[in-house]
Amino acid sequence: MTLAQFGQYPAPRFAIAHISDTHLLGGGALQFGAVDTAPHLRRALELLGDLEEPPQAIIVSGDVADRGERDAYLVAKQLVEAAAARLDARVFWAIGNHDDRRAYSSVIFGAESDAPQDRVHELDGLRIVSLDTTLPGHHHGELEPGQRAWLQGILATPAEHGTVLVMHHPPVPMALDRISHVIELDGQSELAPVLRGSDVRAILSGHLHYPIYSSFAGIPVFAASATCSTMELAGAGRTYGVRDAGQAIAMLHLFDAGSGGMAEAPVTHTVLPLAQAPLVVAHRFEEFAQLESMTHGQRRTLLSRHPDRDRDGRAHAWLDAAAGAGSGDAPAQRG
Repeated sequence: MTLAQFGQYPAPRFAIAHISDTHLLGGGALQFGAVDTAPHLRRALELLGDLEEPPQAIIVSGDVADRGERDAYLVAKQLVEAAAARLDARVFWAIGNHDDRRAYSSVIFGAESDAPQDRVHELDGLRIVSLDTTLPGHHHGELEPGQRAWLQGILATPAEHGTVLVMHHPPVPMALDRISHVIELDGQSELAPVLRGSDVRAILSGHLHYPIYSSFAGIPVFAASATCSTMELAGAGRTYGVRDAGQAIAMLHLFDAGSGGMAEAPVTHTVLPLAQAPLVVAHRFEEFAQLESMTHGQRRTLLSRHPDRDRDGRAHAWLDAAAGAGSGDAPAQRG
């Protein structure tokens, strides 16, 4: 489906779902004895089917299994690949500090290995590099010198639409989470020269169980929320806490250079909460189908103009009007 362009920017060239830290467990076990992580992943994958335009790919950025159990990887692979088949999307995996290299590689890729799980993929001219930042037996991240040299060699030749780098440990400072400094990615100053000036358009990470955005070597960094549980960063009297709430995934959108009249190639990362809280306003996508045939000026008149507020105090009654307005009619003035 090709949607009409409503604003300055055309549709993105790539729409990619970013899922992280599923922390599945074998045998129906609960994370921390309290969190049932599998239903959260199922909800995340269902949410992708509700988007107006589905993703072309799903990226899972590590900590697939909480204890590195083979059964947990089997469940993860089945759930994610079944969803990808429904969406006609491809799947790309990265490994995290909770994952076991042998079990992970055996189930996910069909070839058991205890070597770093570094891989290069291609999606219609977009290069996706999965970089293994794990140090087996530890929660902090490291890169071997050989991995940096390997990455530098890969990036020496630019890809048609650039590169997305997926690495579980985000190369960012964590201002609200001092305890996680202990398990951060070491050697960031050695990695930066490898990436600076390359065609990497975005770095996708996880690990922290909350969203954080920064830049590294001039590249946007997006650490996704976890689907399993969320870190408590502002709990009274706490320095470290976990809640079975606030889970989310994200959508990465990559636009072509020149989109919106900008010389750059825009990149966005949008959080999609998994919470099924009550809807206070709800409009189906098909209710706005009539907007497709309107001119930009007609859409502006209908959706942007509000000469006064509604009698009940809401400033956006156009949501209600849009569902029933004629394609060429302006909304009635409200007194």
